[in-house]
Order: sequence, then structure tokens, then C-alpha cells
Amino acid sequence: MIYLTPEELKEKFTGKIFQLIKQTADDLQLECYVVGGYVRDLFLERPSTDIDVVVVGSGISMAEALGKRLGKGAYVSVFRNFGTAQVKYKGQEIEFVGARKESYTHDSRKPIVEDGTLEDDQNRRDFTINAMAVCLNADRFGELVDPFDGLEDLKERTIRTPLDPDVTFSDDPLRMMRCVRFATQLNFYIEDETFDSLTRNRERISIISKERINDELNKIILSPVPSKGFVELDRCGLLELIFPELVKLQGVETRNGRGHKDNFYHTLQVLDNVSKESDNLWLRWAALLHDIAKPATKRWEPGIGWTFHNHNFIGEKMVPQIFKRMKMPLNEKMKYVQKLVGLHMRPQVIADDVVTDSAVRRLMFEAGEDINDLMLLCEADITSKNLEKKKRFLHNFQIVRQKMEELKEKDHRRNFQPIVDGNEIMQMFGLTPSPAVGILKDALKNAILDDNLPDNREAEIDFLLKKATSMGLAPVVK
Repeated sequence: MIYLTPEELKEKFTGKIFQLIKQTADDLQLECYVVGGYVRDLFLERPSTDIDVVVVGSGISMAEALGKRLGKGAYVSVFRNFGTAQVKYKGQEIEFVGARKESYTHDSRKPIVEDGTLEDDQNRRDFTINAMAVCLNADRFGELVDPFDGLEDLKERTIRTPLDPDVTFSDDPLRMMRCVRFATQLNFYIEDETFDSLTRNRERISIISKERINDELNKIILSPVPSKGFVELDRCGLLELIFPELVKLQGVETRNGRGHKDNFYHTLQVLDNVSKESDNLWLRWAALLHDIAKPATKRWEPGIGWTFHNHNFIGEKMVPQIFKRMKMPLNEKMKYVQKLVGLHMRPQVIADDVVTDSAVRRLMFEAGEDINDLMLLCEADITSKNLEKKKRFLHNFQIVRQKMEELKEKDHRRNFQPIVDGNEIMQMFGLTPSPAVGILKDALKNAILDDNLPDNREAEIDFLLKKATSMGLAPVVK
């Protein structure tokens, strides 16, 4: 955080767009303030191009007048139902809204809105650090209006509500997710009374749509250290309501003096490890879900200890169920997460054994273009506190990576895909979709992965003819 004198703060608003807003506001004789995240981020030295402006009066009139003043290159969008308008100009987005006060019914987060003063508008803000305003009118230009000591909370790295947190969170329960999200993104502390209110009001999250909850959850996952957010969600009881499968990973069971690791905290460590290497949201989701089936597959086996056989395959089947319930995309993004969850044990199995060409080819074939992401996930999955063991695992993964590079050079195949596909196989032998087609496809794939076929169409067709003959199939005569 930086400290800005009144003159230094005024300097932050000397750009062309702010000068034109000032002139427009004064011409219309309207009080005008920049509020919220843009002001907060000035003090935090975070980049911000989205500007929120509160007008004591009509925000729409202000936006339309500014659009005319800006002229060519300015685009004005008006949302009369919400009393807001947006001006886009040279990569900047300015949102205008009239100052308002809000009241809520118990079963909805949609407020009953009335015109209000700046004070009313600041009262309705979610957190003190988002309630600061800077005046843009000429006579008070650059003046900070901070009735709830948001600047002090920035200094103390604290998330706190402007008014009674029970009212703030009960009125709009999505603010509970935003509370944890801001604390995670900014690495701030949630003030005790505010945190206690999260716990008291957690059941109110039920009136919020899954889509809105998931939007905040994704922002937590994309934070620099996402584990902080999940720990806070768990501490206040929200996580059990929005993501019960993750909570089930918690705990250590001990039998005959042998315990397994706490898979909840292990998962969060894997998520943090992945986050250091990639900002890919869906790779981070794969990290979050990679061990999700361990509670369902946990078994005690005498002489062996705790096992979680096939947790990767069961987890792969759980991914669509979780995505569907949480209203997440059921497209290629989900399939990507499914694939990584299903395959995340394979590199370790290969690394634990002799690293054969055939095994690595099969891994590359199944992972396809996502092989590097899979290897990142597997390397992040090594969270052992035994440094020697961790070093050995990572060394073995490096051997697998080296073998992949050697095979790419040696084989010159793109993902080891057959040239002849299933449709052509059916045409060759006059078949309809059937087990025989699957047998031929698998035989061809295995021959390629075992490096028993040259990389050309004629070799593949010759192989298929011989295999089909052994199955009693004859090619179609043309």
C-alpha cells in the first residue's frame, strides 16, 4: 500500500477522461464521485481500468452527456431497468449509476432501490475498502470521502463491512463469498465480527444462484494462494454448503498406528503448487478435484495399510456430477478436467517402474495436447515432507519428461494417432458400429504405440487386413 497526500491523490485523476467527467458534471450541476475498486486499487498500486462513478442524480444523463462530449470513439450503453449506463472509450470502461439507497426482502438479493445521497450509496457498499469515494467536481476535485475508515483498513489489511455485518450479509448473501474472495485476492484478514457474521448467516447462501457462487469461487481459485480462500470458507461453514465433496476429504483415520494424510489439506497444497506454475483455471480445477474420490475409495487392507484404489477413475466419473450441480460448463472444459483427474496417477505409475517407450507413448496418446498440463499436475501432487522422497519422485518425473522428448524426436508422430480411423475401418470391411470395429481400432492403436508399424497409411491398412483375416473378416470388394 502507498500513502497519497491530497495533492498526490488529485494527481491520479488528471487524465483526460477524468477532466471531461469533471466538466460534464459541473455543466449538469451534478455531484460526481469515483467509488469502489478503482479508488481502493490506487492505494494498493493494483492496475485497474474499470471506473465506477456515482452521480447524485441521474447517472444515465451523465453518461449520455459524457458520450457526446467525448465524440467519435465513445460508446454509450444504457440499462434503464437498472438505472445505470456504461461509457467505453479507448480501452477504458466507466460505469455510471445514480446514488441510491437500498432495502431488501428476506427471500431475495434483489434490492428495492430509491434515489439517495452519497452517504446512502456508501452505506450500501459491501466493505469499507470498497466504500471510499473521490470527488470529481471542480470545487472539491480529488477530495477523498472515507466515512468508514476504509483507508485505515487498507493499512491494516482488513476486510470489514461498513454497517452491521449481519445486515450486510443477510441483505445480499453473495457478499459472504465476496468477503472471502477479497481476503484471498488481497491476502487480507477478515475482521473478527465480520467473520463471526459469516458463520451466523451462512445458510442464507441458499438464495444465491449456483452461477453467481461459482463466479466468486473461480475468482478465489485464480487468486495467488487459493488455499487461503478454501480454508476461510471451511472455517465459517460455507464450504460444506457449496462444495460438500471437498469437505469430505478432511480428517485422518488411524488404525494399528498407521494413518493416512489429510486429503483436504493435501489437495489445497496441490492447488497452491499448480497455481505457482499456471494461471489456467481448469488446470487449477483439476488440482482441486484430483483426489475427490478418495473418501469413497478408502479401504484398510491388513499388511498394506490405507488404500484408495481406483480413486482417479471414480473421481473422473464424479467430475460431471459436480460440474452439473454447480452449474459449471459441461463442454470441453469439463472434459479436460475429467481427463486430468482420470490420468493423474499414470505418470507416477510409469515413473515407479522401468520407463518404457510403450508406456510413455500410451500416456502421450491418452493425454494428447494436455500432456504438459498433466505433468504439471503430477509434479504438484508431490507434497511429501520427506525431502529425499520428494526429490526422488520429481527426478523420476523428469525422466518421464525426457523420454517424451526423445520419442517425439524419434517417432515424428503427432500424438501417435492412427491414420486410418473407425469410419474407414467400417467401410473396408462392410461393418456397422460393433465390437469388431473396436477390436480392430485397439489392435491398430496398440501396434502404433508399441512401435511395431511404420508411420504410413499402407502399413496400417496391411496390418488391419491381416488382423481382420484372423478374425474371420474379409474386405469389401470394390
